[in-house]
Amino acid sequence: MATHRFDPNFTDNVVNAIGPNSNPRFRDLMASLIRHVHDFARENELTVDEWMAGVQLMNWAGQMSNDKRNEGQLVCDVIGLESLVDEITFKLASEATDTPTATAILGPFFRADTPYRDNGANIVTTGVSDGEMVFMHGRVVDFETKTPLVGATVEVWQASTNGLYEQQDPEQQEFNLRGKFRTDENGRYWFYCLRPTPYPVPDDGPAGKLLKLMDRHPFRPAHIHIIATYDNYKPLTTQIFDRKDPYLTNDSVFAVKDSLVVDFVPRKDDPQAGLELNYDVKLVPSEEKAKGA
Repeated sequence: MATHRFDPNFTDNVVNAIGPNSNPRFRDLMASLIRHVHDFARENELTVDEWMAGVQLMNWAGQMSNDKRNEGQLVCDVIGLESLVDEITFKLASEATDTPTATAILGPFFRADTPYRDNGANIVTTGVSDGEMVFMHGRVVDFETKTPLVGATVEVWQASTNGLYEQQDPEQQEFNLRGKFRTDENGRYWFYCLRPTPYPVPDDGPAGKLLKLMDRHPFRPAHIHIIATYDNYKPLTTQIFDRKDPYLTNDSVFAVKDSLVVDFVPRKDDPQAGLELNYDVKLVPSEEKAKGA
């Protein structure tokens, strides 16, 4: 007769306590989460001290988070959870004959209040002496028909050459290296930015502590964040990565996809930039638009 070291009915009792009026999807998610967490605790014989260390880490992440930095999200990043969820979401959304622009994680330094700028603007408002200027341009199109999407929003942000986003660095002007742009009548956007450089994720919080405990480096490959939106289309959150970066195969948050690796090429006869990047964005119609088509 099988014997149990721990109460064999405990997890079922917790799951069954979920009330009948709970949202069905929420109930399924919570039941699965409870079972996995309980199995983890039993399999590893988790002690109270170890559990409390995890609780304190979650509390620490919450205490550090605000509208300019999401430390809880960064903790999810360094254990690969956000990139895994991104992969699952993209796979579910792109099971079609063609492939839209690949998604990537939002990251912890997104700002919802980034201002619009005119096409052709320079988002480098705090200059650097060690950076390479880039003229970045492209189109936003329907991924199936390739029809240009007029008035689409392309939002971008990037770290400076010192490895810091503007909200981390009091020496940078507010909204430095950030901007929102609307596509023109041909679906085009264009602006000036920096060639991105690799940088370490912040080590002053729980995510940095986790990386040290796991004996892992903190570096992210050089990248530019993009969010593209258009009415009746699914919003796209992604990142694009410099092909020449040494951390492409060893990203500390596991976000690199092959289709998001880009080439910066020489640009001639432009006093503002010595490099150029042409990057088109393909958006997928929303389910409501597809049903109405």
